Amino acid sequence: MIQTRVFGKTSDGRDVLAFTIKDGQNEATILNLGGIIQSLRIADASGNPVDVVLGYDDVEGYEKNEGYLGALIGRVGNRIEKGRLVIDGETYNLYCNDRGNHLHGGKVGFDKKIWAHVFEGPKGNILSLSSTSADMEENYPGNMRMQVTYTFENGELKIDYAAMADKKTAVNMTNHAYFNLDGEGSGNVLDTLLWIDADRVTPADEDLIPHGEFKNVEKTPFDFRKPRRIGERIYDPDDPDIRFGNGYDINFVCNKSMGEYAKIAEAEGSRSGIVMEVYTDKPAVQLYTGNGLNQKGKSGYYNRNYGFCLETQFIPNAVNCPAYAALGNPILERNQIYHYTTAYKFIIR
Repeated sequence: MIQTRVFGKTSDGRDVLAFTIKDGQNEATILNLGGIIQSLRIADASGNPVDVVLGYDDVEGYEKNEGYLGALIGRVGNRIEKGRLVIDGETYNLYCNDRGNHLHGGKVGFDKKIWAHVFEGPKGNILSLSSTSADMEENYPGNMRMQVTYTFENGELKIDYAAMADKKTAVNMTNHAYFNLDGEGSGNVLDTLLWIDADRVTPADEDLIPHGEFKNVEKTPFDFRKPRRIGERIYDPDDPDIRFGNGYDINFVCNKSMGEYAKIAEAEGSRSGIVMEVYTDKPAVQLYTGNGLNQKGKSGYYNRNYGFCLETQFIPNAVNCPAYAALGNPILERNQIYHYTTAYKFIIR
C-alpha cells in the first residue's frame, strides 16, 4: 500500500500530500504538488538507504524551486524560441521566462499544480495523478486533461504520461529530477560514470536554443557512447555548446526509433555502487549537470554540479524546426491520445 501524509501547506493554504511507495528496501516519495519526486531511497550494496534525488524538506522550497528539482514539467518541457508556437497558421505567443524564450511550461507550469490522486493496481501501490490545463493557460490552445502514473517495483520507478486536448496543441511532458547516485548533498557528480546511446546532439545558440541542426558526437565532449566520467570534459573551453551551457545542458538524439521503448542511458555512482538505467519511448534526452545549482537542499547546500538530469523528451524547439519534428512531433491533434513512458531502474554492482 501507498503511505500518505501531509507534507505541508502552500502559501495560499492548500494541503500538499506526500505519497510513499515502498519496494522492498527501496522507497519513492511523490508529492501531489507538481508530481514532484521528493525522495528516492535506494539500498546500496550494504543495504543502507541512499536518497539519490535532490530536493527540499518543505513546501516553501518547492514553491520557489529554482531549477525545477524533481518536478513534473509541462505542457512543453525545455525551450521554445521566443515562445513562438504556430498551429494551422495561427500564432500563439507563449509566456517567455528564460532569456526571452519559453521554458518548461512558462510562468505557472505543471510543476505548480496540485494534482488529484488515486491509488491503483491489485495491491493499491500504483500512484495516479490527474489534472487539467485550461484553454489558453500560458497561452496554449485547448483544454487538456493529463494523467501521470508512478509505479515503483523491482527497483524501477516507471512514469507513464498521458494527455488529451479538445484543440490541436503542443505537449512534451517530462520529469526534472536531479540525480546523485552517491546521495543527494554528498558532493558533485563529476566522477559519476555515464553512458548515453546517442550519435548526435542538437547544437544550440548562446540562449540554448537549437535551430534544426545536428552535430555528431565523435571527438566532442558529448561522446558518451562508451561510459566515462561526467567531469572528464565538462569544462572543455573549445566547444561552444559547453561554453553556452556552462557545462552540459544539451539534447541528445537517441539511437532508436520514435515510439520504440528501449534503454538509452546508464549512470553509476563512484562510491555507492548504485547504477541507474534509463528507458523511454521518447526520441531524445537532455543532459543537464546542475550548472546553476546554488541553493539549500535536504541535507545541505547544493552547489554547481551536485546533480545531473536525464530528461526524456521531444527535441527542444521542435515546434519551430521541421527536421526535429520529423523525429518526434510535440504537436498533438484534437482528441489524440498522448501516451509515453520513461523508467529509471536501479541496480547494485
